[in-house]
Amino acid sequence: MHVLLTAGPTYEPLDPVRFLGNRSTGKMGYALADAFAEAGANVTLISGPVQLAAPASSRIRTVRVETAQQMYEAAAQVASAADVWVFAAAVADYRPAVVEPEKIKKSGETLTLELVKNVDIAATLGQTKRPEQFAVGFALETTNELAHALGKLQRKNFDLVVLNSLRDAGAGFGHDTNKVSVLDRAGQVLNFELQAKTDLARELVQLIQSRFVISHA
Repeated sequence: MHVLLTAGPTYEPLDPVRFLGNRSTGKMGYALADAFAEAGANVTLISGPVQLAAPASSRIRTVRVETAQQMYEAAAQVASAADVWVFAAAVADYRPAVVEPEKIKKSGETLTLELVKNVDIAATLGQTKRPEQFAVGFALETTNELAHALGKLQRKNFDLVVLNSLRDAGAGFGHDTNKVSVLDRAGQVLNFELQAKTDLARELVQLIQSRFVISHA
């Protein structure tokens, strides 16, 4: 099995010093990469800028990128050859319309930025997904979590979507633990209680692999 896995944040530059980013640490994505490798899969890990060492397993090839466009281009290169796609990265939805060549100087009381939409990596690749391929998305929601996650599953041609909620203590960005719910196309919801991200990753990999096998039966 060949797994395409995205992880970490993306950084969208404003100028040579500043960027738009988010709080993702990449810990969940890297734990998934290790768990897939432990289960015998070969993994292409496309990582945004994180403070984590590249996984040591020889089964994992790490490609480091910074922006959403770079992540999309790297993912597109391997998507057709991968059996399973896992989109665990927290990709910036927008980027500055103009990247200033020099540091923006402080002047005036306000600064207005024009933002333009980034490519939706999962949705764009989802349009090319073949029936034998299996796609898993991640959703971080703050309101109407299940409805928004199910909508994302349908729009982006996912087979499963892993829902994180910022309402859960000890879960989400920056923590070594996580608590998630997994939704499938039939509307079934599987809940995974708060646990170490490494342990959760193993459980998610077992689920993904079993669903992948079922989809080929």
